[in-house]
Amino acid sequence: MTAPGDEAMNGDFELTIRHGRIVTGDAIIEGDVGIRGGRIAAIGPGLPAGARDIDAAGRWVLPGGIDSHCHVEQLSGMGVMGADDFYSATVSAAFGGTTTIIPFAAQHRGTSVPEVVRDYAERARTKAVIDYGFHLILANPDDRTMARDLPEAIRGGISSLKVYMTYDSMKLDDYQILDVLELAREHGALVMVHAENNDIIKWLAKRLIERGHTAPKFHAVAHDPLAEAEATNRAIALSRLVDTPILIVHVAGGSTVEVIRAAQNLGAHVLAESCPQYLFLTAEDLDRAGLEGAKYCCSPPPRDAGSQEAVWQGFADGTLLTYSSDHAPYRFDETGKLPKGERTTFKEMANGVPGLELRMPLLFSEGVLKGRIDIHQFVRLTASNHADLYGLGPRKGRIAVGADADLALWNPDRETRIAYENLHDQVGYTPYEGRVIRGWPEVVVSRGRVIVEDGRLHAERGSGQYLRREAPTLAWPPRQPGASRGPAGPIARALAGAADG
Repeated sequence: MTAPGDEAMNGDFELTIRHGRIVTGDAIIEGDVGIRGGRIAAIGPGLPAGARDIDAAGRWVLPGGIDSHCHVEQLSGMGVMGADDFYSATVSAAFGGTTTIIPFAAQHRGTSVPEVVRDYAERARTKAVIDYGFHLILANPDDRTMARDLPEAIRGGISSLKVYMTYDSMKLDDYQILDVLELAREHGALVMVHAENNDIIKWLAKRLIERGHTAPKFHAVAHDPLAEAEATNRAIALSRLVDTPILIVHVAGGSTVEVIRAAQNLGAHVLAESCPQYLFLTAEDLDRAGLEGAKYCCSPPPRDAGSQEAVWQGFADGTLLTYSSDHAPYRFDETGKLPKGERTTFKEMANGVPGLELRMPLLFSEGVLKGRIDIHQFVRLTASNHADLYGLGPRKGRIAVGADADLALWNPDRETRIAYENLHDQVGYTPYEGRVIRGWPEVVVSRGRVIVEDGRLHAERGSGQYLRREAPTLAWPPRQPGASRGPAGPIARALAGAADG
């Protein structure tokens, strides 16, 4: 139990959460949480009344979730704008128990890092209802980017970068990835890798289309599991050469889980995440009537039941460290999934599925309540590991005195039949339509503000705050000498402006 200090016992709480089952680290406390100034001031039984009290009897009091892999108001490599802006995405996240997101400021060929960051910071500042940080997608590692713009972005609080090994418009070659890894080591940033072998996918896709195999199900055929496993192995080898940690994002295949586990057992600094689509969807979902299968197309694609089991095991044994949504919201029409209508081939469909709002409820229902993971693993996979990995701890991701009061009150008995009409994104469909789950976050608190209650939103546009992130504190080597964090230049100024806003 975390005992409140004398000052906390004097009360003056702005909000008290009472009689809940509170998960703090590896402990479960039956009691209260006292909140003052947007932070947790006390945890324990019988706290003094606050200006407002909320009865959490019969409910779990858990940290607000952190979704560290989602695409929001982002132009894809195919030139398609996602359906969700920072308002709809953060509202959707909040209703699903998530209180912090880290989406991607995406550099494309021909654009500079400063202009990308300025634009993204302004979009978020005026719309987000929960707190947020940024990753940077790096597609143009030219001399200026590497010598000036990227180090400056890291100093401004973007301490994680994503690189692609696939997609012609986005991918870096191995030489470029080595340059990025070297720079990340020098400046204390984490490199996230989309690992798929581009040439395998192109080679298979060309032959499939030449033979008239254009339906959505052939997306999974072209993205063979070997493409993911090979690229993952190669990315790990590159990171070992430079002795720089990497994180493999959206792990789908059982063979990829094994590659990562074997490298970890050899002492490689490789981390990994997976997502709902790899636990709850399979390649068979892409083989639906007409073009319905396009709703399930993402990269890598869902695999089979064996791979689902491998991902579950990866979460259970720690091979996979974080559980993110990879929310990629493309509508099922000409603006997203079907740019050529009924003539759209699998190679022309926007890749990605929505999942921000359902990420945590799906895992709570099918993981915690069915005994695959315990409540402490749930908290680590959805919140605290994200905070530590991406430089947000100890402020975010846990219930502790001094941390931000980001909380979700979960009713474990509430049964929900998933229907898009009850969700809050702008995609128009959910791949989990009709699934019945148990458990839901009925009250959500962000920095002491009750932002979701009784099925209604109580947060204003632009009320979320930008989070300037430090170097990761999880599985990370000592920061290199001279890796300063002071703001300088246009990128840091743009991000400081976001924080001030």
